[in-house]
Amino acid sequence: MPVTMRDVSAMAGVSISTVSHVVNNTRAVPEMTRQRVLDAIKATGFLPNTVARSLKRAETRTLGVAIGDISNPFFAEVVHAVEAAARAAGYTVILTDFGEDAEREMAALRALVGRRVDGMILAPSGAGGAEAVAYVRRQGIPLVQVDRVAARGCDSVLASNVPDMRRLVRHLARLGHRRIAVLTGVPGLSSTRERIAGFRAGMKDAGIEPDPALIVPGEFSSEPARAAARALMARPDRPTAIVATNNLMALGAMRALHELGLRVPADIALVSFDDFEWADLFQPRLTTIAQPCARIGDMAVRLLLARIAAPDARPQHVRLPTELKHRESCGCASDAGPIQ
Repeated sequence: MPVTMRDVSAMAGVSISTVSHVVNNTRAVPEMTRQRVLDAIKATGFLPNTVARSLKRAETRTLGVAIGDISNPFFAEVVHAVEAAARAAGYTVILTDFGEDAEREMAALRALVGRRVDGMILAPSGAGGAEAVAYVRRQGIPLVQVDRVAARGCDSVLASNVPDMRRLVRHLARLGHRRIAVLTGVPGLSSTRERIAGFRAGMKDAGIEPDPALIVPGEFSSEPARAAARALMARPDRPTAIVATNNLMALGAMRALHELGLRVPADIALVSFDDFEWADLFQPRLTTIAQPCARIGDMAVRLLLARIAAPDARPQHVRLPTELKHRESCGCASDAGPIQ
């Protein structure tokens, strides 16, 4: 005969409902009583796997968010949307920033596991992202990846990186640029690979063979991009246009060009993947690819709540369209129409 809750309740000297509350964590039970129930479960061997799953499902109504760089305006907007969507669903958010460091990423995830979050939203790092995703999945915690994909076995939501990057580079070529440089992101990230792929596709469309010397790392950060832009402009065959593959690198490049006394776009064109709030306050205003930050954050929460409700459902991989913001830094007039 299988052991039942009635057997556990008889051994612990409590009601069946008390055993249920301990197993499912549906109501506070005095610690001494709870311990008696747990001891009885262990002694009777009452469906230990079911108990473990039930205890794992015990809700804390919290969601963990692990981001590589919250100072990045893109991630700040995504997290803002995540928090709003979570709050509307009755959840609170615990935010961690691991600085794009693999060891700190694992430490952050272990801390979130320790807080017994009901699910996680992760922007995985380049160096340790796959290991991080595998760790969370081993814990049985629902997970959604945002902006980057380190493993295909769990849900993800990110922008469509390739098509508009391709259009943007093609646009620069139509303006007459042949030596087009690109500041690339952190190695190992899917977003870095995809934006480089979009750059190469746009160059191929224009019949231009990319110069490997003009494909330089900017690490998705301002200072490395500033140094990279200065090095590019010191070349005897320097580029006539620079594509920054995120907003922080656009700022670093803009700073370098200003320091060198170069005018945008008269001396060099500058465009960026990632729009940001003050992009149209620059002189000239920056031509950018705007990611749907709010929709990414909102969709991440929707996918996560769906995964919590249906742990065994097929993973969903959502791609959201970007928008080209045609301004003047590419060399066009302020009333230029849409980029084709």
